[in-house]
Amino acid sequence: MNPLLAMHDGSACRHGGLTALSVNVNKVALLRNSRHLDIPSVVRAATLALEAGADGITVHPRPDERHIRAADVRALAALLARWPEAEYNLEGNPLHNLMDFVREVRPQQATFVPDSVAQFTSDHGWRLAGDGAPDAARLRPLIDECHTLGVRVSLFMDAEPEAMALARALGADRVELYTEPYAAAHGTPAQAAVLERFAAAARAAALAGLGINAGHDLNRDNLGDFLRAVPGVREVSIGHALVADALELGMSETVRAYQRCIRAAFTPRAAP
Repeated sequence: MNPLLAMHDGSACRHGGLTALSVNVNKVALLRNSRHLDIPSVVRAATLALEAGADGITVHPRPDERHIRAADVRALAALLARWPEAEYNLEGNPLHNLMDFVREVRPQQATFVPDSVAQFTSDHGWRLAGDGAPDAARLRPLIDECHTLGVRVSLFMDAEPEAMALARALGADRVELYTEPYAAAHGTPAQAAVLERFAAAARAAALAGLGINAGHDLNRDNLGDFLRAVPGVREVSIGHALVADALELGMSETVRAYQRCIRAAFTPRAAP
């Protein structure tokens, strides 16, 4: 087996070597929170996604509960307990409120993201050297605690090959490559160079013993090109574009469409 696709946690067997699709339902909660009603239902949206073939559910509960609330984290944990083949991924800043949820619901994966309390959306990865070294030191015991709880840890990282060994040295199991720079370059003359930087980061992560996740601004148009160019991506977490597509196609058909994109990326293209 290609060592870039060898998955020690068993996901290779579950997904047949394909990239897993985790559906982020934050934007469903954001719409729900605009009224004092449970419409749309976050749990119902997640259920439809799982029934349509999603491999997992992701939420990012922020301290201000602007979208996902504490009750949603618990309700989704109860839902996913009935879907043992699917994974629950909680993402957020472990120096804020994330660890309380991890300790309570023990998801399969915790993705540590270095966002500030008031930050509009995640826009950079962890800095593990230089000025970011103090944060790195604070992450190590939290990663150890997650492992004690049986929770895999992924660090949200920029596509910097030299940083991958630092993430592994802290004890991380995976990195989630922050893909907004790729999404911005997709379809432009810069696309090839940006993709090569992501591929180099993925190769460095694999050599360091890390699994590779990816997320942020991935969509049906750019996902396939990313997966074809970047080796060994185990999981993509997609929310904003997927929920937007669901407004037109419905959640079930949207999940199936994204899974078709993933399968197509792993299907050899016929010679011209």
